Amino acid sequence: MIKVSILYPYRAGARFDMDYYCDSHMPLVQRRLKPAIKGLAVDKGLAGGAPGDPPAYVAVGHLLFDSVEAFQAAFGSSSDAILTDIPNYTDIEPIVQISEIMLD
Repeated sequence: MIKVSILYPYRAGARFDMDYYCDSHMPLVQRRLKPAIKGLAVDKGLAGGAPGDPPAYVAVGHLLFDSVEAFQAAFGSSSDAILTDIPNYTDIEPIVQISEIMLD
């Protein structure tokens, strides 16, 4: 099982609409990546490691797939619809990390 994490770094003054992300964007992602997507989750950054520090990431989306190949095949045919929706909820450039899940 692999996890595709989409990280949105915190930046003072940046725009991120968490309601839109959770209620519109992630359901769009799930619809477009079916049946390959096995699950998803969203984390909302609250704070950094020290008191008063902002979070490293304002949000992180997680997508689960059986393999990197399954993700790439599903995303390849849906990338335009997913990527063109990003400006509807943020002006932050996302970072993508693909990881193998070692412990669950």
